[in-house]
Amino acid sequence: MVAIIDYDAGNIKSVEKAVASLGKEVMVTRNADEILSADHVILPGVGAFGDAMEKLRSYDLEAVIKKVVEKKVPFLGICLGLQLLFESSEESEGVKGLGILPGEIVRIPADDDLKIPHIGWNSLSYPNKGRLFRDIPEHSYVYFVHSYYLKAKEAEIVTAATEYGVAIHASVEKDNVFACQFHPEKSSDVGMKILDNFLNINRREGY
Repeated sequence: MVAIIDYDAGNIKSVEKAVASLGKEVMVTRNADEILSADHVILPGVGAFGDAMEKLRSYDLEAVIKKVVEKKVPFLGICLGLQLLFESSEESEGVKGLGILPGEIVRIPADDDLKIPHIGWNSLSYPNKGRLFRDIPEHSYVYFVHSYYLKAKEAEIVTAATEYGVAIHASVEKDNVFACQFHPEKSSDVGMKILDNFLNINRREGY
């Protein structure tokens, strides 16, 4: 069973549809027992960092997410879901993120030649080997929609990167925690393979 965490953050239906198309049983839920009983957990999201953290806390989901991580259940953050895993964001000064991974979210710098938000297809490089990208060639293209990006404190957790005026940490992996700034559910066959790779990771692999 795959649990998709529902905290009113948008983009949930497209993730649910993508997971179901891969033949997995999926539930969209904010129930703690259901989330903690799942084999895989996904935190999607589109929206503002501060509003999202307020909703996670109002639904008592912060502690649940941290328990999922402690239990070594494979966990995937997508777009805003990646950003929430880190400590803070320039989008919402003074708001603490989940702090599961060390790093900060910063605004893509203004550039006359680049539109913000960054919307479109960019290719990935692989600074470190990541399990999400098994059998996916380097320089494959995925779909981004964002105005803020990750600067991870630990270079070794960055498994994919791209360029959009600055170097963007596009995907991370640490133990059972995975995250993508891009939208795999909107990234055609490459994105579906990334999701499939995640859904075929299990806690017996060793973290």
